[in-house]
Amino acid sequence: MSEVNEIASLQEYIPKELYEKALYENRKSLHEIELLKQQLSELRRLIFGAKSERFIALPQEQLSLFVDAQQQPTPQTEQINYTRNKKVVKQKPVRQVLPAHLPRVEEIVEPTQLAQGAKKIGEEITEQLEYNPAQIFVRRIVRPKYALPNEQGIVIAELPTLALPKSNAGASMLAHIAVSKFVDHLPLYRQRQIFKRQQLDISDSTIGDWLSASCDLLRPLYDCLSKKVLQSSYLQMDESPIGVQDNHKKGSLHTGYQWVIHAPVERLTLFQYDASRSRNLPEKLLENFSGTLQTDGYKVYQNLIIKNQLTLLGCMAHARRYFDKALDNDSVRASHVLKEFQKLYALEEKIRNRELDVLAIDRYRNRFAVPILNDLESWLRQNIYEVLPKSAIGKAIAYTLNIWENLRRYVENGNYLIDNNRIENAIRPLALGRKNYLFAGSHASAQNTAMMYSFFATCKVNQIEPLAWLADVLTKIPDQKANTLEQLLPISHNPQK
Repeated sequence: MSEVNEIASLQEYIPKELYEKALYENRKSLHEIELLKQQLSELRRLIFGAKSERFIALPQEQLSLFVDAQQQPTPQTEQINYTRNKKVVKQKPVRQVLPAHLPRVEEIVEPTQLAQGAKKIGEEITEQLEYNPAQIFVRRIVRPKYALPNEQGIVIAELPTLALPKSNAGASMLAHIAVSKFVDHLPLYRQRQIFKRQQLDISDSTIGDWLSASCDLLRPLYDCLSKKVLQSSYLQMDESPIGVQDNHKKGSLHTGYQWVIHAPVERLTLFQYDASRSRNLPEKLLENFSGTLQTDGYKVYQNLIIKNQLTLLGCMAHARRYFDKALDNDSVRASHVLKEFQKLYALEEKIRNRELDVLAIDRYRNRFAVPILNDLESWLRQNIYEVLPKSAIGKAIAYTLNIWENLRRYVENGNYLIDNNRIENAIRPLALGRKNYLFAGSHASAQNTAMMYSFFATCKVNQIEPLAWLADVLTKIPDQKANTLEQLLPISHNPQK
């Protein structure tokens, strides 16, 4: 007999007020126990659980394995005849062909004790990958001086454009340092250790000054990128924390935020640092923006005040994440919703595989996705009253319903995406970087970090090799006119010009 039934059995023996109070306290305790179980489940998931949010629906037959044995019906026996296929012998793996564009260094090995008069009838070729460490060299620019006849003066060639004329670091070295830190996640002190192994000793402060000077040189290009991103009519936005050393907080780190804006159609990404997570920065960035903004359910985005009309688009992946966390709390309801999400994402995968145009995507979603969304909305509105508000499944349903109109709005335009996963992919290098260099040295350094992540995230989206791009840009940007800076952006950059 449950605790509630035990209390109910005592109703006739105790005063009504005491009975109602005991019943209330009992239900309150049960509710607290349920919340504690939920918190324990989430904690175990964070420590021991898999990071993947992949959902695999179990068939009903498999679910029956977990039912109490006493509830199982008595098994009946029957004779079954079947044909079993022979086990297929696994073939040996085929060695992958090495890329043809890699340079080949031939090494000819002649047989020993070759008899006189032997004729060559062919050859066996074996290819293996080898590696030479990166080579550091000094570029010497020699400019001869010439004295003109009749004392007409001295002639000397102009010095080629240098990224940092007052520094002895060339464009390729500067690009290597930046890419190593922000793409390969190597802090500057580790880069110094690598340089030492190559017999080059550079102080940490010198490497830091080189990186800072490179950022100063690239700032006009960053402003150009910012303007181009904000000219789009469809943006995705998210934010991620970063630790920053602050003079006002000695002995502790300030938690700042990198705000990230992605233009999916134009394939551009912009990072912008701010010391807080308030709405001040997004309102400033989007001051003149007019169009659609896709975000998660963070309230700041819902309350933005800007000049022009703003259409909000939700992120289905964030809503799905709530139900994934609710599987331990209410597996039946959470599994049902996750299956519906699977259907929606399966449709999006078909759209990507078929490479449909915008109009075709509109028709496809309206035919197949809209009915699923309608059924899911009805189910959510019905079940919101059947669960505890503070339970994991209650929070998942409430979160989804609160932004439901934003979530389903992606079917209104073929350019819209179902979720914010692309911008989360852009943020991932920042998360990896935090684990390596831990924090930014100042607020100005955090903004420089935002600038470099903007460039390299845009390179990644457009499949551009970042080292070659940055080395070429650092060489050209000192002489580039302000009205032609857009030519140096990764989406329009041409290294031949």
